Amino acid sequence: MNNGMATVFYVDDNARSRGLLSSVLAECGFEMITAGDPVEALSACSNICFDLALLDYQMPSLTGSQLALEIKLLMPDVPVVLLSSYAALPPTELVFVDAHFGQGTHLDDLVTTMRRLTNSEPPGRLTHGSAMAWADLT
Repeated sequence: MNNGMATVFYVDDNARSRGLLSSVLAECGFEMITAGDPVEALSACSNICFDLALLDYQMPSLTGSQLALEIKLLMPDVPVVLLSSYAALPPTELVFVDAHFGQGTHLDDLVTTMRRLTNSEPPGRLTHGSAMAWADLT
């Protein structure tokens, strides 16, 4: 973590969602590293440093839950946050996840949890327009 900014490794195969949420989270003071393929993301884990993994649940090749397991095996102390379009997931999908946000999640809740898990300082207030734009894609 640099100067209170946490580095987030965000993996989502949907380029539009990945781009929008990355921009919003960068506005919130997070340093973002992104990947669109979970298998490539797993390979990259040994070459990059990050404070939190933010994973989409439904991806090709590996689900977010499977990727969470692999990340926890490599870096057990790195928190993992799972995003899904489902309101709830079975407990077996959340074993290696520190937080899950599903359908209907407010962006402020996600940001607050990410800051808590990384002990990072908020740089300022999130704009309402950014939150609404992200909410429209989930």
